[in-house]
Amino acid sequence: MHKKIKNMAVLIEFIAGSGLALLFHWVLHYPEAAYIIFGVGILVSLATYLLREDMEDTREQLLSQYRAAHEITFALDRIHDVECRGRAQEFMAGAMKTIQLLQQGYIPLEETEFYLEGARQLDQTNRAMKAVDPLTDGWDSRGVLRNFYQANLRALQRGISITRIFVINRDELDAPHVRGVLIPQIRDGIDVRVAFRDEMPNVSDISGRDTKSSFDFAIYDNRVVTDVFSQPGRYYGRKTSQAVEVSKYLDFYTLIEHSSQTVAADGDRIVLCHEMSSVCS
Repeated sequence: MHKKIKNMAVLIEFIAGSGLALLFHWVLHYPEAAYIIFGVGILVSLATYLLREDMEDTREQLLSQYRAAHEITFALDRIHDVECRGRAQEFMAGAMKTIQLLQQGYIPLEETEFYLEGARQLDQTNRAMKAVDPLTDGWDSRGVLRNFYQANLRALQRGISITRIFVINRDELDAPHVRGVLIPQIRDGIDVRVAFRDEMPNVSDISGRDTKSSFDFAIYDNRVVTDVFSQPGRYYGRKTSQAVEVSKYLDFYTLIEHSSQTVAADGDRIVLCHEMSSVCS
Protein backbone atom coordinates (compact mmCIF):
# COMPACT_ATOMS: atom_id res chain seq x y z
CA MET A 1 0.00 0.00 0.00
CA HIS A 2 2.85 2.38 0.86
CA LYS A 3 4.44 1.69 -2.52
CA LYS A 4 1.14 2.27 -4.33
CA ILE A 5 0.57 5.62 -2.56
CA LYS A 6 4.10 6.71 -3.50
CA ASN A 7 3.51 5.81 -7.18
CA MET A 8 0.16 7.58 -7.12
CA ALA A 9 1.83 10.72 -5.79
CA VAL A 10 4.16 10.73 -8.79
CA LEU A 11 1.16 10.30 -11.12
CA ILE A 12 -0.78 13.10 -9.42
CA GLU A 13 2.19 15.47 -9.69
CA PHE A 14 2.55 14.63 -13.40
CA ILE A 15 -1.18 15.12 -14.07
CA ALA A 16 -1.24 18.41 -12.13
CA GLY A 17 1.74 19.79 -14.04
CA SER A 18 0.35 18.62 -17.39
CA GLY A 19 -3.09 20.01 -16.64
CA LEU A 20 -1.67 23.39 -15.70
CA ALA A 21 0.39 23.41 -18.89
CA LEU A 22 -2.73 22.57 -20.99
CA LEU A 23 -4.62 25.36 -19.24
CA PHE A 24 -2.03 27.91 -20.26
CA HIS A 25 -1.78 26.49 -23.80
CA TRP A 26 -5.43 25.96 -24.78
CA VAL A 27 -7.34 28.30 -22.49
CA LEU A 28 -5.01 31.21 -21.86
CA HIS A 29 -3.29 30.88 -25.25
CA TYR A 30 0.14 31.30 -23.68
CA PRO A 31 2.17 28.43 -25.19
CA GLU A 32 5.55 29.70 -23.97
CA ALA A 33 4.37 29.58 -20.35
CA ALA A 34 2.77 26.20 -20.99
CA TYR A 35 6.04 24.71 -22.18
CA ILE A 36 7.90 26.18 -19.21
CA ILE A 37 5.30 24.93 -16.73
CA PHE A 38 5.28 21.46 -18.28
CA GLY A 39 9.10 21.22 -18.23
CA VAL A 40 9.37 22.52 -14.67
CA GLY A 41 6.58 20.16 -13.60
CA ILE A 42 8.39 17.16 -15.05
CA LEU A 43 11.64 18.18 -13.28
CA VAL A 44 9.84 18.77 -9.97
CA SER A 45 8.10 15.39 -10.24
CA LEU A 46 11.43 13.69 -10.97
CA ALA A 47 13.16 15.53 -8.11
CA THR A 48 10.46 14.68 -5.57
CA TYR A 49 10.44 11.06 -6.76
CA LEU A 50 14.21 10.73 -6.30
CA LEU A 51 14.01 12.50 -2.93
CA ARG A 52 11.32 10.11 -1.72
CA GLU A 53 13.37 7.14 -2.93
CA ASP A 54 16.43 8.40 -1.07
CA MET A 55 14.40 9.04 2.10
CA GLU A 56 12.92 5.54 1.86
CA ASP A 57 16.36 3.95 1.48
CA THR A 58 17.68 5.98 4.41
CA ARG A 59 14.68 4.97 6.50
CA GLU A 60 15.23 1.28 5.76
CA GLN A 61 18.93 1.53 6.60
CA LEU A 62 18.22 3.31 9.89
CA LEU A 63 15.59 0.74 10.82
CA SER A 64 17.99 -2.08 10.00
CA GLN A 65 20.77 -0.52 12.10
CA TYR A 66 18.35 0.16 14.94
CA ARG A 67 17.14 -3.45 14.95
CA ALA A 68 20.74 -4.73 14.88
CA ALA A 69 21.80 -2.40 17.71
CA HIS A 70 18.84 -3.36 19.87
CA GLU A 71 18.54 -7.02 18.93
CA ILE A 72 19.77 -8.19 22.35
CA THR A 73 17.49 -5.69 24.12
CA PHE A 74 14.49 -6.94 22.18
CA ALA A 75 15.47 -10.56 22.91
CA LEU A 76 15.73 -9.84 26.65
CA ASP A 77 12.38 -8.07 26.57
CA ARG A 78 10.80 -11.26 25.23
CA ILE A 79 11.95 -13.21 28.32
CA HIS A 80 9.05 -13.18 30.75
CA ASP A 81 10.15 -15.71 33.37
CA VAL A 82 11.80 -13.89 36.30
CA GLU A 83 14.47 -16.55 36.91
CA CYS A 84 15.32 -16.80 33.21
CA ARG A 85 15.56 -13.00 32.99
CA GLY A 86 17.98 -12.94 35.94
CA ARG A 87 20.17 -15.59 34.33
CA ALA A 88 20.13 -13.69 31.05
CA GLN A 89 21.30 -10.54 32.83
CA GLU A 90 24.18 -12.51 34.39
CA PHE A 91 25.21 -13.70 30.93
CA MET A 92 25.04 -10.15 29.63
CA ALA A 93 27.24 -8.87 32.49
CA GLY A 94 29.88 -11.48 31.60
CA ALA A 95 29.61 -10.63 27.91
CA MET A 96 30.12 -6.93 28.68
CA LYS A 97 33.34 -7.72 30.56
CA THR A 98 34.58 -9.68 27.55
CA ILE A 99 33.66 -6.84 25.21
CA GLN A 100 35.52 -4.36 27.41
CA LEU A 101 38.63 -6.58 27.19
CA LEU A 102 38.32 -6.66 23.41
CA GLN A 103 37.95 -2.87 23.33
CA GLN A 104 41.26 -2.60 25.20
CA GLY A 105 42.96 -4.86 22.65
CA TYR A 106 42.98 -8.06 24.75
CA ILE A 107 41.79 -11.44 23.49
CA PRO A 108 40.43 -13.64 26.32
CA LEU A 109 41.62 -17.25 26.28
CA GLU A 110 40.59 -20.44 28.03
CA GLU A 111 43.37 -22.50 29.68
CA THR A 112 44.06 -24.84 26.77
CA GLU A 113 43.86 -21.92 24.33
CA PHE A 114 46.23 -19.93 26.55
CA TYR A 115 49.04 -22.48 26.52
CA LEU A 116 48.43 -23.31 22.85
CA GLU A 117 48.79 -19.61 22.05
CA GLY A 118 51.98 -19.50 24.11
CA ALA A 119 53.42 -22.41 22.16
CA ARG A 120 52.41 -20.79 18.87
CA GLN A 121 54.04 -17.50 19.85
CA LEU A 122 57.22 -19.30 20.87
CA ASP A 123 57.38 -21.01 17.48
CA GLN A 124 57.16 -17.54 15.89
CA THR A 125 59.66 -15.89 18.24
CA ASN A 126 62.92 -14.77 16.64
CA ARG A 127 64.91 -13.38 19.57
CA ALA A 128 63.73 -13.85 23.14
CA MET A 129 60.93 -14.73 25.49
CA LYS A 130 60.77 -13.17 28.94
CA ALA A 131 58.38 -14.72 31.43
CA VAL A 132 57.27 -14.28 35.01
CA ASP A 133 55.71 -17.36 36.61
CA PRO A 134 54.40 -18.50 39.93
CA LEU A 135 55.59 -21.95 40.92
CA THR A 136 52.75 -23.75 39.18
CA ASP A 137 52.22 -27.40 40.04
CA GLY A 138 52.13 -29.70 37.06
CA TRP A 139 55.12 -28.58 34.96
CA ASP A 140 56.05 -32.25 34.62
CA SER A 141 52.59 -33.82 34.72
CA ARG A 142 49.87 -31.64 33.22
CA GLY A 143 49.45 -32.11 29.49
CA VAL A 144 49.02 -28.45 28.53
CA LEU A 145 52.13 -27.45 30.50
CA ARG A 146 54.19 -30.34 29.11
CA ASN A 147 53.28 -29.40 25.56
CA PHE A 148 54.04 -25.74 26.27
CA TYR A 149 57.41 -26.70 27.73
CA GLN A 150 58.18 -28.73 24.60
CA ALA A 151 57.72 -25.48 22.66
CA ASN A 152 60.27 -23.94 25.07
CA LEU A 153 62.76 -26.67 24.19
CA ARG A 154 62.20 -26.22 20.46
CA ALA A 155 62.82 -22.49 20.84
CA LEU A 156 66.05 -23.13 22.76
CA GLN A 157 67.27 -25.42 19.98
CA ARG A 158 66.68 -22.57 17.52
CA GLY A 159 68.86 -20.27 19.64
CA ILE A 160 66.01 -18.31 21.24
CA SER A 161 66.85 -16.77 24.62
CA ILE A 162 64.36 -17.71 27.35
CA THR A 163 64.40 -16.02 30.73
CA ARG A 164 61.92 -17.19 33.35
CA ILE A 165 61.53 -15.48 36.72
CA PHE A 166 59.75 -17.57 39.34
CA VAL A 167 58.00 -15.63 42.08
CA ILE A 168 58.24 -17.65 45.31
CA ASN A 169 58.39 -17.24 49.05
CA ARG A 170 61.88 -17.13 50.52
CA ASP A 171 61.45 -20.33 52.54
CA GLU A 172 60.40 -22.30 49.44
CA LEU A 173 63.78 -22.24 47.72
CA ASP A 174 64.93 -25.56 49.23
CA ALA A 175 61.55 -27.29 48.95
CA PRO A 176 61.55 -30.52 46.90
CA HIS A 177 58.74 -29.37 44.57
CA VAL A 178 60.67 -26.16 43.83
CA ARG A 179 63.83 -28.09 42.98
CA GLY A 180 61.78 -30.43 40.83
CA VAL A 181 60.61 -27.51 38.69
CA LEU A 182 63.72 -25.30 38.59
CA ILE A 183 66.57 -27.79 38.14
CA PRO A 184 65.31 -29.39 34.88
CA GLN A 185 64.78 -25.96 33.33
CA ILE A 186 68.24 -24.78 34.39
CA ARG A 187 69.82 -27.88 32.87
CA ASP A 188 67.82 -27.42 29.65
CA GLY A 189 69.42 -23.98 29.17
CA ILE A 190 66.71 -21.62 30.41
CA ASP A 191 67.93 -18.55 32.28
CA VAL A 192 66.09 -19.24 35.54
CA ARG A 193 65.77 -16.58 38.19
CA VAL A 194 63.78 -16.23 41.39
CA ALA A 195 62.10 -13.21 42.90
CA PHE A 196 61.03 -13.37 46.52
CA ARG A 197 57.58 -12.04 47.24
CA ASP A 198 58.78 -9.93 50.16
CA GLU A 199 61.19 -8.13 47.79
CA MET A 200 58.66 -7.32 45.10
CA PRO A 201 58.08 -3.62 44.21
CA ASN A 202 56.18 -2.03 47.08
CA VAL A 203 53.54 -0.20 45.07
CA SER A 204 49.88 -0.94 44.46
CA ASP A 205 49.86 -0.19 40.76
CA ILE A 206 52.66 -0.12 38.21
CA SER A 207 51.93 1.08 34.67
CA GLY A 208 48.28 0.22 35.06
CA ARG A 209 48.88 -3.32 36.36
CA ASP A 210 48.00 -4.62 39.83
CA THR A 211 51.10 -6.06 41.52
CA LYS A 212 48.87 -8.36 43.60
CA SER A 213 48.19 -10.30 40.40
CA SER A 214 49.07 -13.91 39.67
CA PHE A 215 52.56 -12.92 38.39
CA ASP A 216 52.06 -15.19 35.42
CA PHE A 217 52.78 -13.57 32.05
CA ALA A 218 55.16 -13.90 29.11
CA ILE A 219 56.51 -11.41 26.58
CA TYR A 220 57.45 -12.67 23.13
CA ASP A 221 59.96 -10.57 21.17
CA ASN A 222 58.57 -7.45 22.93
CA ARG A 223 55.58 -7.61 20.59
CA VAL A 224 53.01 -9.99 22.13
CA VAL A 225 52.03 -10.63 25.76
CA THR A 226 50.06 -13.47 27.29
CA ASP A 227 48.85 -13.02 30.85
CA VAL A 228 46.95 -15.23 33.32
CA PHE A 229 44.02 -13.69 35.19
CA SER A 230 44.59 -13.42 38.92
CA GLN A 231 40.95 -14.26 39.68
CA PRO A 232 39.30 -17.50 38.48
CA GLY A 233 36.53 -17.10 35.96
CA ARG A 234 35.31 -18.19 32.58
CA TYR A 235 38.62 -17.32 30.92
CA TYR A 236 42.06 -18.40 32.08
CA GLY A 237 44.08 -15.57 30.56
CA ARG A 238 44.40 -13.04 27.78
CA LYS A 239 46.65 -12.00 24.90
CA THR A 240 47.49 -8.59 23.51
CA SER A 241 49.70 -7.19 20.78
CA GLN A 242 48.77 -3.55 21.39
CA ALA A 243 52.03 -1.58 21.62
CA VAL A 244 50.84 0.53 24.57
CA GLU A 245 49.79 -2.50 26.62
CA VAL A 246 52.95 -4.44 25.74
CA SER A 247 55.00 -1.46 26.91
CA LYS A 248 53.27 -1.61 30.32
CA TYR A 249 54.23 -5.25 30.74
CA LEU A 250 57.80 -4.51 29.69
CA ASP A 251 58.05 -1.84 32.40
CA PHE A 252 56.56 -4.21 34.94
CA TYR A 253 58.93 -7.00 33.91
CA THR A 254 61.93 -4.67 34.28
CA LEU A 255 60.97 -3.92 37.90
CA ILE A 256 60.51 -7.61 38.71
CA GLU A 257 63.79 -8.47 36.98
CA HIS A 258 65.55 -5.84 39.08
CA SER A 259 64.27 -7.61 42.21
CA SER A 260 65.19 -11.10 40.97
CA GLN A 261 68.28 -13.23 41.51
CA THR A 262 69.91 -15.73 39.17
CA VAL A 263 69.99 -19.31 40.43
CA ALA A 264 71.99 -22.38 39.45
CA ALA A 265 71.85 -26.10 40.09
CA ASP A 266 74.50 -27.59 42.40
CA GLY A 267 73.76 -31.28 42.20
CA ASP A 268 70.23 -31.62 43.50
CA ARG A 269 70.37 -28.23 45.25
CA ILE A 270 69.29 -24.77 44.11
CA VAL A 271 71.79 -22.05 44.94
CA LEU A 272 71.72 -18.30 44.48
CA CYS A 273 74.52 -17.21 42.20
CA HIS A 274 75.71 -14.40 44.43
CA GLU A 275 76.24 -16.99 47.19
CA MET A 276 78.16 -19.47 45.03
CA SER A 277 79.70 -17.72 42.04
CA SER A 278 81.83 -20.77 41.14
CA VAL A 279 78.72 -22.81 40.32
CA CYS A 280 77.22 -20.07 38.16
CA SER A 281 80.44 -19.50 36.25
